[in-house]
Amino acid sequence: MLATEFDAVDAAGDEAASYGDFNIAPTKPVLAVVTRHPRDEDGTPDPEHTERSIRVMRWGLVPHWAKDPSVGSRLINARAESAAEKPAFRTALATRRCLLPADGWFEWQRSDGPGGRKQPYFVTPADGSGVALAGLWATWRSPDAEPDEPPLVSCAVLTTGAVGRLTAIHHRMPLVLPAESWPAWLDPDSADPGVLLGGPAPELVEAMELRPVSTAVNSVRNNGAELVEPVSVEPVPDQPALLDLDQVR
Repeated sequence: MLATEFDAVDAAGDEAASYGDFNIAPTKPVLAVVTRHPRDEDGTPDPEHTERSIRVMRWGLVPHWAKDPSVGSRLINARAESAAEKPAFRTALATRRCLLPADGWFEWQRSDGPGGRKQPYFVTPADGSGVALAGLWATWRSPDAEPDEPPLVSCAVLTTGAVGRLTAIHHRMPLVLPAESWPAWLDPDSADPGVLLGGPAPELVEAMELRPVSTAVNSVRNNGAELVEPVSVEPVPDQPALLDLDQVR
């Protein structure tokens, strides 16, 4: 299904069925869409052709220069406004951008009451479709790895300033890209994603359902369809879009 939606080759194979997850946490595997130049048997890329494919990656980017992969648990998100300046993300932003398909994402609204209780929301398209989150990816190989051992492939989600009604829940949101932006974002020959880093249009958020859900999602041990079922809370008021771009789970 994802292969059809993204017009991509399914390079995840049978593994893809194992990654349906209602509560994805850092270091878990996720599916990602990339566009690359295919390589021949000697590993030489073909500059005349590109191929879009779906691959499995680990959430939490591990830069190629990292001493060990544990750093990935702290690099799950990258701010779109500053990723080009950060050593952990700047190479990936220029050469390894991806899309992370999802039904939606969780965001938490902090209460002003005693204890600062946080109410989770599942943000998802109201028409039942999915979203494509802008991401970055990298490969890392252990110094002790065998020559034929595959590298660790990992990714991070790009975030931007919240717009529209989402500002009533949180000041940040993932960078969601519409289908017409996918080719430019995935283009392996473009080192500058340019205006795509500017954030989604308020109209995109207006088409989202901001669904309050159970606090059971706060524990990664809970994982099931009940986590995205609605619960009754006070409705989120309409808010104007932020003029200045200021984390996702």
